[in-house]
Amino acid sequence: MSLFIASLNSGSNGNCYYVGNEEEAVLIDAGISCRETERRLLRLGLDKSKIKAIVITHEHSDHINGLYQLVKKNGWPVYITPGTLAESRIDLSLYVVHTFDAGKIFHIGRLAIKAFQKFHDAADPHSVVVECNDVRVGVFTDIGVVCPQVIEHFNTCHAVFLESNYDEEMLEKGPYPYHLKRRIRGGKGHISNKQAIQLFKDHRSAFLSHLILSHLSQQNNDPHLVQHLFSAEAEGTRIVVASRTNESEVFHIQNTNHTFFSPLKEEFTQAYFPPKKAKKVMNENQLSLF
Repeated sequence: MSLFIASLNSGSNGNCYYVGNEEEAVLIDAGISCRETERRLLRLGLDKSKIKAIVITHEHSDHINGLYQLVKKNGWPVYITPGTLAESRIDLSLYVVHTFDAGKIFHIGRLAIKAFQKFHDAADPHSVVVECNDVRVGVFTDIGVVCPQVIEHFNTCHAVFLESNYDEEMLEKGPYPYHLKRRIRGGKGHISNKQAIQLFKDHRSAFLSHLILSHLSQQNNDPHLVQHLFSAEAEGTRIVVASRTNESEVFHIQNTNHTFFSPLKEEFTQAYFPPKKAKKVMNENQLSLF
């Protein structure tokens, strides 16, 4: 069984990722408009009738802006944590909503999905791994820091959407006020090119076929720089930089090495760190600075 993946958009202006097999698919986050989501699916030749759910990682506007209209129009169920739903302030009471817990596995058709907590300044933020038979894809953006759980799951994936948000020198010398720079690099914001490439070099699997660098800052990063940095370390992994304005191509992810590993397992400890009370979410204008 193969998985097909695509970035519909990636950045502070909106995040949405497609992961599916031949029969069913999910959207991870819904940060661009309903109209634009559907246009991009159509241009990619992805049948939206195969989409069976939307999985929300956290409540920041660049991850939920299109959620309500997509659900209203298409009736897709939403998978979301109670904390994220409450902080989203979106009324989904007329629609199908499933909640999930960190470390527990839920199934959408033949897709097994596991979410685990991450360091980000949101109510209850999670990263996501999607598995179908022997193929595994991770969506690791807005992670703040490369924690043990990111490492643990990264090295079992055949493809990963991994944030590479900022270049450290560009952020330091750039126009952002000090408090915003501190937020971005302070452990609950985003990870830098340097942190992302260290994770890639130290913990990638021998069967990682695709690395899609995601959530690049418009002001504090350069797609050409990111492509160059990671391509120099690729060693057979295809390196793609996801766009802030356009969809990627559809990538066909297979277990070409026929590597066997245990299916996703549930964690009985909720996480490596306890959930904390949500801080005030930054407004949309502040979020767009990233």
